[in-house]
Amino acid sequence: MRNLFPFSLLLAALLIGTASADDRPNIVVIMLDDLGYSDLGCYGGEINTPNIDSLASDGIRFTAFYNCARCCPTRAALLTGLYPHQVGLIRNGRSLTKNGVTIAEALKDAGYQTAMAGKWHLSQTSALSDPKKHLAWLNHQADFDRPFAPVETYPVNRGFERHFGPIWGVVDYFDPFSLVDGTKIVKEVDEDFYMTDAIADKSVEYIQEMSKKDAPFFLYTAFTAPHWPLHAKPEDIAKYEKRYNEGWYQLREDRYQRMVEKGLIDPKTFPKPNLQGQGPDWQELSPEQQQHMAQLMAVHAAMVDCVDQGVGRIIAALKATNRFENTLILLLSDNGASPERYLKVGFDRSSETRAGKPIQYEGIFEPGSETTWGYLGSYWASAANTPFRYWKAQSFEGGAHTPMIAHWPAGLKTKPGSSTDQPGHVIDVMPTCLELAGVSYPAKYQGNDITPVEGKSLAPILQGETRPGHDQLYFEHENGQAIIADGWKLVKPKQKGGKWELYHLAEDRTETNNVAAEHPQKVRQLQELWQAWFDRVKPSE
Repeated sequence: MRNLFPFSLLLAALLIGTASADDRPNIVVIMLDDLGYSDLGCYGGEINTPNIDSLASDGIRFTAFYNCARCCPTRAALLTGLYPHQVGLIRNGRSLTKNGVTIAEALKDAGYQTAMAGKWHLSQTSALSDPKKHLAWLNHQADFDRPFAPVETYPVNRGFERHFGPIWGVVDYFDPFSLVDGTKIVKEVDEDFYMTDAIADKSVEYIQEMSKKDAPFFLYTAFTAPHWPLHAKPEDIAKYEKRYNEGWYQLREDRYQRMVEKGLIDPKTFPKPNLQGQGPDWQELSPEQQQHMAQLMAVHAAMVDCVDQGVGRIIAALKATNRFENTLILLLSDNGASPERYLKVGFDRSSETRAGKPIQYEGIFEPGSETTWGYLGSYWASAANTPFRYWKAQSFEGGAHTPMIAHWPAGLKTKPGSSTDQPGHVIDVMPTCLELAGVSYPAKYQGNDITPVEGKSLAPILQGETRPGHDQLYFEHENGQAIIADGWKLVKPKQKGGKWELYHLAEDRTETNNVAAEHPQKVRQLQELWQAWFDRVKPSE
């Protein structure tokens, strides 16, 4: 496995000033869950994120970086450099297949230490056959002495030497279901447990442990926040108690203007789209309902704030262990903010706390505690994804666009605080890590034939250069489809009966002017390219 490409070793030597393997960069990938595109301060948000903002001010921000619009597919693509369809994740809740090698597997064989803290969501998850037993299991009121998913698919069996976090995708932040330490089930947590803090603290612990050795390390920190349910600590919620009382239209306007002022967007090419949503609009709500909705957004903001505090502790740990200068940090989100609002308990949604207290899903309530299960809803999600349209699970820009920050004091050759509009995709993270580590992508791994990588290294961009990039980028999730090629984007909403829409991204990055009727030939051309790609990558099942 450790066949080193000479050009990769040369690049690594140039980047870090020596060809010694021990001086290869550490790599920390920080994934947020259901983050709005403009939630972070450095991307125009009002949420307090000074630690993440500091990474941006000393690093580089990507303004055209894409994910796969949904949790599982994005995580599969990031870890393998392949489209999710190629490694078993055409849909959520399935296991990562063995025809793809993970970053952890490849780097571990090349002498890297590997660790993961946080959400996995790449193992087959299924409910118990008896709904009552399943709910009791989910509520921590029954122990059926069974793993949460096939153990051979857990992170510690996919290249990570250490892992602490949930195997499933949804958690009660104060008492999470499916929490494991390696393969061991964590049956109880402390009274003051909070998932975001636990992920950050475990990341710090791993950094401290791995820094005792000369070998470089790869750390994957996968926060569950700010994914629903909207759970946050009271002291964090208090910071935003009255911040959102003016509603989602004002939030969209304020964020859009800040993005213009920061130079992140040009109103000529980023026209402000109409806010989108389902259900009663802000002016149709009663004062009591408006207050409730404002509180929901306040909890979302508090969850992002808490993530930033955790990132601050990770940065401090890297500095305290003298690893900060030669550590590449990549921070991004798995998809846009979520409009999802599930009101029925079951599968991954608890009905009671461990102590038997009922959980409130509907009506007017004070969100944030373990006894509530709050959601952002579509209007807030649309505003959180300013300046883009739509949200999680859609292949429009608001669903598949992510903020992405790269920070590396010893290696970046870009102007501190700069941004790039060179397109990138989560499939590019894997080849970037391998190139910077001087490691080749394998044709075989543990006896399995490995699908050739689809991503392309971001290393030239990190060096301040222009890279050739992808001729096309493709998207598909639950029939939401898209292709980006030659400055055009053809996209179809995932709703039943959705029709292809065409946008000229060079003039209309926010997808406000559908020109499909004016360019039928371009629609056919891109549709044929998309279909050929999908026929190539979709599983045979």
